[in-house]
Amino acid sequence: MDSQSFLQKTVFLIILTLIALWTTFANASAINHTSAKHAYMIDFDTGMVLYQKNAEEKMPTSSMSKVMTTAMVFDALKQGRLSVTDKFKISEKAWRKGGSKMFVKVGDLVTIDDLLNGILVQSGNDATIVVAEGMAGSEKAFAEAMTMKAHELGMKNSNFVNASGWPEDDHYSTAHDLAIMAQHVIKTYPEYMGYFSRTEFTYSNITQKNRNPLLYRNIGADGMKTGHTEVGGYGLIGTGKTDEGRRVILVVNGLESIKDRANEGARLLQWGLNGFDNITLVSAGETIAKAEVALGRQSDVSLTIKDDIFITVPKLAKSRITMNVKYNGPLTAPVSAGTEVGTLYVDIPELGTKEYPLYTAAPVAELGFFARAIAHLKMIINGETV
Repeated sequence: MDSQSFLQKTVFLIILTLIALWTTFANASAINHTSAKHAYMIDFDTGMVLYQKNAEEKMPTSSMSKVMTTAMVFDALKQGRLSVTDKFKISEKAWRKGGSKMFVKVGDLVTIDDLLNGILVQSGNDATIVVAEGMAGSEKAFAEAMTMKAHELGMKNSNFVNASGWPEDDHYSTAHDLAIMAQHVIKTYPEYMGYFSRTEFTYSNITQKNRNPLLYRNIGADGMKTGHTEVGGYGLIGTGKTDEGRRVILVVNGLESIKDRANEGARLLQWGLNGFDNITLVSAGETIAKAEVALGRQSDVSLTIKDDIFITVPKLAKSRITMNVKYNGPLTAPVSAGTEVGTLYVDIPELGTKEYPLYTAAPVAELGFFARAIAHLKMIINGETV
């Protein structure tokens, strides 16, 4: 089919004329920059990328890797291999570990519940070693298991060599990978999300506050973990929900100060929560367009999608969403129902184009012998080919 006839088969639809009030302080074009060296933000339910900057570049993870550490614990709890009341013994290695601490004591037995709070609220490096040794025998073996699990989740650019995020050359991830990790934890272990939102925890008569600044901003945040190293700067995995339940996951890293981390994290998360809506653009089975059918008992067939198209859209851009349908036509009878014959292109302002396969909604039988011969002859006379 030549380019002109191909264009003639292209169906162009403009839908959704609703205009929503803008409820946040900036739109996408005004927030297309951040002082963070790395950034990545997605909608939790649709998985659509709302913002990214150097998201595939390897970076130190610092204490943000503790989310993976606790994911290993959550998995053991969910499978019944551990209980929150089980206790691990504190080794001298754990007790001696520097940086942020839970302040465990050598020889003490500490419950999994306390250790999880020590890791996620107090960011205790010592607590991560206790968990690693208790579950895998050594921190090295535990870190290898962390990496294996990360790769299973699709975190292909991540490698863990310790349980705490302590700076080491071969310990790294990306903003994209950390978002994959966060999404997995939230989706798979919702019953343990309370550990991420707890604002303070007391152990050994020492009360420490959660370092996550988003928890104190009254913006819907309920997790997850901060991090900092000299080489990597200040980072944050943040997540939060709107009153309607829509969730966003944000990863930033490489900021210059605690203040920058708090302000940039809050600014981006608020924009992600308030500047977008999730909508069902097209329902499964709904006719998107009709494809011409040659030599068939019907002259066309409806094209549909198999699953609902559920997407995230900028509130100010709803009326500018467009859909293009392209297929190689005309189709030639006989046509079977459910045959993939084309593609639906959904262009979402600010967020790019998404592609969805199109399928025939019904079968189309071919014409009888004589009718088919006559139709074929007409096509030859008209210079058409099938």
